[in-house]
Order: sequence, then C-alpha cells, then structure tokens
Amino acid sequence: MRALTGRSARQRHGRFLAEGPQAVREAVAARAALELYATADAAERYPAIVAGAPRAWIVTDEVLAAMSDTVTPQGLVAVCPTTTTDLDDVLAAQPRLVAVLDRVRDPGNAGTVLRAADAAGADAVVLTASSVDVFNPKCVRSTAGSLFHLPVVVGVPLADVVTALQRSGSTVLAADGRGEHDLDDLADEAARGTARGVDLRRRTAWVFGNEAAGLDEQGRSLADAVVRVPLHGRAESLNLATAAVVCLYASARAHRGERRAGPA
Repeated sequence: MRALTGRSARQRHGRFLAEGPQAVREAVAARAALELYATADAAERYPAIVAGAPRAWIVTDEVLAAMSDTVTPQGLVAVCPTTTTDLDDVLAAQPRLVAVLDRVRDPGNAGTVLRAADAAGADAVVLTASSVDVFNPKCVRSTAGSLFHLPVVVGVPLADVVTALQRSGSTVLAADGRGEHDLDDLADEAARGTARGVDLRRRTAWVFGNEAAGLDEQGRSLADAVVRVPLHGRAESLNLATAAVVCLYASARAHRGERRAGPA
C-alpha cells in the first residue's frame, strides 16, 4: 500500500491511492474503489462510504498512517485502478470543452486545474506526455474527487492532441500572458453574438503550459489562437490554476449563453 505512493509501483500494479473522506466518497460513488481501509473512528463517522465499498477493512490508526501519504491521515484510504480514457473515445463524444495540460509538473496545480475543469463542466482533461502523473497522491487529493467525475487522457504528445482536437472540430486556444487576444474582449463578443474570429461559443479546448515557463513557442504556434487573461491591477501574472479557472469559466459562460440563444 505504501509503495503505491511511488510512480513506479503505481505503474507496475496499475493501482493508486485515494485518501480522505471526499476523495474516497467519490471513488466509491464512481465504483472505482477496489478496496477500502478505515480506522474505527472513520468508519463510525462515514458509515455510508464504508458500506458502499465492495471490500472494506477496519485497521488501527498506526496501520492506516503507514499506508497514508499525508502527515495527518483522515482515516480513510481506498485502492483504485489507474484507469484512463483514450483520446479517440473523448473526441467521439464531441466534447464542448476540454482542458489540456502541457509540461505541468506540480501535482497540486494539475489536480486543481482538473477540479476547476470539472466545476466548469468540461468534458475531459488531457495531460500530455511531459506532464505530472495524475495519480500522484498530492494530485489526487487536489482534485477533491473530481478525478472520478470526468474522462482523463494521459501520455499523448501535445502536437498529436492539438491536431486531433482541431480535426474533430474544436477550436484550440493557448492560454498565455503574451497572447494577442484579450479574454475579456472575447467574452464580450460572445455575449453580444458579434464574434467573428475566436468565438468562445464554439467547441473549445484550452491549452495550459508549465507553471514557470508557460507554453513554449511550439505550443503557441500549434493553437488556433493565443489568449491572454487581462491583468487589471498591479499583479505581474496569474498562477496556472487561477488562469485556468478564469479561461474555463469564460468558455462555460459562453456555452451557456449559446444554449439559451440557439446555435451560433
């Protein structure tokens, strides 16, 4: 169990750990929990979670602490399969909104973006081959259960992802502080129905780059357009997760407006 906190063991066994009541609850609800371990106190506090697992064991606090990756375990650990989705299957469903993470290395950032994508109603999240392992314990915790809510594609080169998305009819937008398009302007145009170039009402995939370096030149050149989030105050920039939230919700709002008004 403890070994599953390491990437090589996860890859070898095809298993990962979900810890804490929120993540474990969503794993059980999605029927993704193969087995569950709980302390007696946690089993008393979360009886529905324990009862919903296909196999559950009560363990001592010491045993659960040895399994856990956290400093202060919350009494619940589930073992889940490292199941991902094929990109072709995602595209076959004609997704309206997709988040693509390229060279995102911090597991907390990746998990937060995945959670934001889920909250914004995205249809899938793609992590390119150069990004963090989505089943990293910190990444799993940061998703707050959203990992079990939407399809996740991993290990595909960025160029292949972008080409496939474009061929399937999605507009690919690169989020970058040096972008020629202002997100506020695009949102205003979508709300007025006056968009002529980049139209947020269309099926859209957002590409987010590395936390420190952003998207490289290749990543920007592959996209249909490069969009910046405007900074109205004195902050130099937004961090990755915050920028992703702003971009994804701008698309979600535009899609909502389109559904109300009819096809663009």
